[in-house]
Amino acid sequence: MGNFPPPFYRWRPHPWHGLEVGPNPPSLVHAYIEITPFDHVKYEIDKKTGYLRVDRPQRTSSHPPTLYGFVPRTYCGHRIGGLSPKAEKGDGDPMDICVLTERNVDKAEVILNARVIGGMQMVDGGEADDKIIAVLDNDEFYGEIQNVSELPAVLVERLRHYFLTYKLVPGKENKVSIEEIYGREQAEKVIRASMEDYVDEYGG
Repeated sequence: MGNFPPPFYRWRPHPWHGLEVGPNPPSLVHAYIEITPFDHVKYEIDKKTGYLRVDRPQRTSSHPPTLYGFVPRTYCGHRIGGLSPKAEKGDGDPMDICVLTERNVDKAEVILNARVIGGMQMVDGGEADDKIIAVLDNDEFYGEIQNVSELPAVLVERLRHYFLTYKLVPGKENKVSIEEIYGREQAEKVIRASMEDYVDEYGG
């Protein structure tokens, strides 16, 4: 294995640690896609190997309304937790991102350039679990949108509804809340904080 430190592997860069944050972060970032709107199963990156792992079947009949994944070389640590008044800490995962595009992208494990337009301040079980909202760079339909406030209200509501219900289990308390929908300026601040948290946790 040479000098490759764990959990890196010789031939395939780890999607979380081995890819760059993006071409021009925090405004233009890379998104590694884990789930598409066509998936009935929730996939999640395996932190050790970098491969997608089946997390669970979707508990409800709703599908994610956008492409969904994470921004490489980000980490939700104490800075992210500090930006969310009702959270005790960050969730210890890379920063989640929802990417809007006109075209049907039905394949996960792809990397794309995503332009940040806003986000959702979500708290899950006392942990900050923000969702960045972005558009596919140069998308023919969404490409001109600069801020989440320019999106149709029904689309933002679909995002909110999905994340408020995707972990629901009948008879059990819902520990997920969305405290705020914020615009591009705050979203870029959140991404910067997650980049700094990553450096603290894993080094530059």
